[in-house]
This record gives sequence, structure tokens and C-alpha cells, in this order.
Amino acid sequence: MMITATSADGTEVRAYDDGHGPTIVLVGPGLDDGTRCRRIAAILAGRHRVLRPHRRQYRLELKTDLVKGSPCTVAQEVEDVLALVRTAGGPAVVYGHSSGGVVALEALVAAPSAFAGAVIFEPASSVGRPWAGEETLRRARAALAAGRPGRALTIFSRDAVGMPPRQARLVGALTALLPRYRRLVPCQIDDLEAMDRLGPRLDAYAGIEVPAVLLSGGRSLPGIIERVDAVERVMPHAERVVMRGRDHGADLKHPKELARIIEALAGRVLPRSQAKS
Repeated sequence: MMITATSADGTEVRAYDDGHGPTIVLVGPGLDDGTRCRRIAAILAGRHRVLRPHRRQYRLELKTDLVKGSPCTVAQEVEDVLALVRTAGGPAVVYGHSSGGVVALEALVAAPSAFAGAVIFEPASSVGRPWAGEETLRRARAALAAGRPGRALTIFSRDAVGMPPRQARLVGALTALLPRYRRLVPCQIDDLEAMDRLGPRLDAYAGIEVPAVLLSGGRSLPGIIERVDAVERVMPHAERVVMRGRDHGADLKHPKELARIIEALAGRVLPRSQAKS
């Protein structure tokens, strides 16, 4: 089932809508068309209403130039999330992963009363330097212009995320073989640019007061962990949870474990009176 809402600028927001009860919004990471969190949603939907937005950054029909780039702003994606929460009614728990984690953090800053709590998994936050920089973006866009999305994702994975070169090449090659992901690679480069444009926001995150869990994987890349550590230092009310033996793809490989963490927080902070009978 799909739900629609209207964002602040009039854009239609779309989200998968599962279950009944207190609302949980799942904001996925890069290369997500709204379906990545479906296994987590299926677990949570027994007791909650679970919304999975098709992030504006990854909606191809809204893009004007997939090669040169047409990134939307993080602020626009935040307004999309807030429109969904308003439509659902009542405070929600928000889960955000990677760049979706940044969208979730920014939503908490923009409208704290809209949320009862948050689970943030390895947010792609700026820590005083850009993720990519102009040269990395230029080379990734050049690869797209040459019809090589796999090469563009290799550049992203190696030079922005910090994967070892061989692993980055494998990720790029495998992604290029899958049409569903291949067509979203330009959106991933747009997402990277949007993160860089947002810049450092740690001072703003220091003001987040809602109960929050900051998640990281015990096997995630050092550059990713560095960013989670930086957010943890400025969010004194956040609980840090390390998923032992997991990495940045834990949502796909271990959805039950992640769902348990989200449900545990939701059980503490959401009104029980709204729960599904």
C-alpha cells in the first residue's frame, strides 16, 4: 500500500505504508527506491504503522539531468519526511541510515516535536571536511557521461566512502550488472553532492533532545565509524549501540537484529494506547 502527502514546496511525497499502530518512518540509505527496508518493515508492521518514503533524491521522474547532476537539498528531503509524519498524525519514531541518517537528524533539528525518538545507523554526516570534494564529483560525473555508471560508483565507494580499491571495483561492477541499481547511480552521486553541500552540522545535532540510539557496525569502515563517533560526542542523550560483527549493510543481512533495536526504542517512547490490538 502507498501513502502520499504534499511537501512544503508542493511536491508529492510517496511512501510505502504497512501495518497499524504508532508510526515509525524508515529513511533508507543511498540507492534506495523505498524498498530497501521492506524486511525491517515487515517485522515492525505487526505492532506499528511503518512508512518507507521513496526519497526525493532517488525519484528519477524528478531529475532534470542525470549526467550533469540535479541534486535536491537535504532540507527538501526533510520537508518530505515531515509531511509524512503530519499525514500519519502523532509523534513518530524515525530511523535513518547513512545519508538517510542525515535526513533523519536534520528532521529532528527542524521539528523536534514531530518525533518521539530516533534510531540513526551510521549517518553520513560531515565532520569538517567534504565527503567527496569537487574533484571526486567531477570524475564520477565524467564516468556517468561516458556511460559507465559502474565506474562512477567505484569512484564513490573508493574516494568518498573509503573502501579498499579492489572492494570498490567489485561493488561498482556488481551494481552495474543490476538494472534496478544501475539506473540509480546518478542519484547516488547527487546524494553525495547534497551531503557535501549541507556541510558540518554537529553544532545543530548537539541540540537534539529526543531519545536516540546511534548505531554502528563492529566491522564497518573506519571513515564511517569516525562520523558516528563525531555525532555521539555532540549528542549526550544518545545511546551508542555497536552491532558486533556487522557492517554498513547490516539492514540487509540482519534485518531482525536491526528491527529489534528499533522496536525496543519505539516501545519505550511511543504511546501504547495507539498500538495495534
